[in-house]
Amino acid sequence: MKEIKIVYEDDYLMLLNKGEGVVSTAENYKGDRQTVESWVRQSFEWSRDLKRAGLVHRLDKVTRGLLLVAKNEDVLDSLKKLFKQRKVKKKYMALLEGEVVTKGEIKVPIARSSYSFGKWAVNPDGKVAWTIFRLLKKYRKDGKSYSLVEVDLKTGRTHQIRVHFSYVGWPVAGDGLYGSRLRWKEGIFLQAFYLELEHPIDKKLMSWSIDMDNELGGFLEELDEE
Repeated sequence: MKEIKIVYEDDYLMLLNKGEGVVSTAENYKGDRQTVESWVRQSFEWSRDLKRAGLVHRLDKVTRGLLLVAKNEDVLDSLKKLFKQRKVKKKYMALLEGEVVTKGEIKVPIARSSYSFGKWAVNPDGKVAWTIFRLLKKYRKDGKSYSLVEVDLKTGRTHQIRVHFSYVGWPVAGDGLYGSRLRWKEGIFLQAFYLELEHPIDKKLMSWSIDMDNELGGFLEELDEE
């Protein structure tokens, strides 16, 4: 499947690069397009008896980037525990609308929106969500400002980055669901580009980083760098 590429693989785990528009798991998905879960199940015999084909976590359909897959039940349990204990470092690249401060953090709880199906929102009764960011570059186009940021997720709530930046007035470019006015045929400008964790078997610290997606990089070339 061209929208899914293997970045790393050993006897215990596999790291994938998921393209925009691909759903992570088949759970609650009623469409007819192949998901990452179904692709793994069809491609690798070891995944047939694993819950969600061994997917350790998920990415939104519109988010590109790194997805971790376990190859057996013990490794799956170990990796899920690392995520739960917040011992996995995840970094994202995002283009935001507006002029962003040099660095900062957003720490407000998130819950399902009570007004819009499929949407999440800041809610004092929700689960704690913590996002740290730093500004990389500023851009302009047609009188509008854009900011490229690196995002460090300390928690992994559904739509967390999208909700948090929309809440502070800097929606992710192309994300109409959360207030972006930009309409971009390639989806939204958000990529999970970095992952770091302790290997569940040999206990070595491992990290992976991928280059910016070609479609995202192409869009930046259309902007004027400040």
